Amino acid sequence: MLKYSKFAALAFVSAMTISAAYAESKNTATVNGVAIPQSRLDMRVKAAMAQGQPDTPELRNAVRDELINIEVLAQAANKKGLSKKAEVVQQIDLSKQTILASAFVQDYVKSHPISDDKLKQEFEKINKQRGTKEYKVSHILVKTEADAKVVAEQLKNSKFEDVAMDKSQDPGSSVKGGDLGWAVPSNFVKPFADAMVAMSKGQISAPVESQFGWHIIKQEDTRDLKVPSFDEVKPNLTQHMQQQLVQQAITEQREKATIK
Repeated sequence: MLKYSKFAALAFVSAMTISAAYAESKNTATVNGVAIPQSRLDMRVKAAMAQGQPDTPELRNAVRDELINIEVLAQAANKKGLSKKAEVVQQIDLSKQTILASAFVQDYVKSHPISDDKLKQEFEKINKQRGTKEYKVSHILVKTEADAKVVAEQLKNSKFEDVAMDKSQDPGSSVKGGDLGWAVPSNFVKPFADAMVAMSKGQISAPVESQFGWHIIKQEDTRDLKVPSFDEVKPNLTQHMQQQLVQQAITEQREKATIK
């Protein structure tokens, strides 16, 4: 699974709902003489539409009321001097930085479009890693090779599920008799995957070592993998690759920065 920083994820999602620029040509309301520009309402409506809401008079009225409420409360906060409190100043500064960071991400994604050729290359790469079959497997995880050998002896006279529930140190699967469900080899670490694909249906492996400990693996079944078409995965694949671009941009900017 793709790993990227929480900041990258936040910046990427935020960027999708922020417009590049808004012309403040007219106002939607005034509060104590302070204008609320129409462009601000349009921005909030656009964000709501990006979340699947239709642009309706009811939505616009609700957004207008929300903006008025925000302005009323902001003015009240200023009158009480809350804008000068240290923690409020910090929050305002952080909000400004987040918006600027999101604007940078939006601009970066826009200026680095991903072609269909690149998407198809990534699609083929993922399919190659995934393979053509998926496997239903169970396992028993223990700490040492000696423990694994003891388990292997027990399996000669006991059901795999019973031994797994009694001995396995994998809390997620032990309660299910060691069952890991259906998965492709690339979902597992290499020693586990190599042993899994080398077995036949119903076969139990010798002890297999990985960074997690020692495994006894049982191949329950196999079946042909149903691979979705490129068009079906294109939206998710595009987002996946855009997230990689965002992480790359963050890495590049960090390398340029002086961080102590």
